Amino acid sequence: MPRRFSPPQGLLPRSRTSGRPSLISLAAALLLALSGLAWANALDGVLEVSSAYVNFDHGVIQLYSRVQYPLNPAIREALQDGVTLTFDLEARVDRVRHLWFDANVVDLTLRRELAYHVVTDRFVVRDVRSGDQKSFDTLKEALDYLGKVDSWPILVEPQLDGGRYIISVRAGVRRGKLPASLRALLFWTDDWQRVSKWYSWSLPV
Repeated sequence: MPRRFSPPQGLLPRSRTSGRPSLISLAAALLLALSGLAWANALDGVLEVSSAYVNFDHGVIQLYSRVQYPLNPAIREALQDGVTLTFDLEARVDRVRHLWFDANVVDLTLRRELAYHVVTDRFVVRDVRSGDQKSFDTLKEALDYLGKVDSWPILVEPQLDGGRYIISVRAGVRRGKLPASLRALLFWTDDWQRVSKWYSWSLPV
């Protein structure tokens, strides 16, 4: 049972109603914080590069990959609450050197953002570099689109001077932008992210 403290003589006690706004604010903050803790499991599920290969097209080496991203109600809830998710596809090409460390030839990242638009009730994917956007009716459609990368040019043949090369691809997803109402409350989840294992194969030239 809480203790009661009487104010010093000569001082008037504060009104009991003066504490109500702060209690309401505290309750709202607590609810938002609990939402943030629930989002901590939003990235649970399968995250992997299921397949990848390259194609030579007029001297340009293009990457094709298929990625499976996690799909669950927590992701949908976070997006509908105004959180933006960032999806990265990393590609690197290394030249194998037997007597020294491998030499990196290419290290690229394809970055896209996924957000939910309340007015249109659609999920929007935006290419960060080009600014191109594409919208989808469902979250699954948006994730399927993000998981299919075709004809991504990663290097040109003159960059390869013979020898053995290793191509590696990795997918990642992390929390991006926060709405202003959540930015101060959920600052401790800035490291909310996941990456897949590297998918690697040899490219003899």
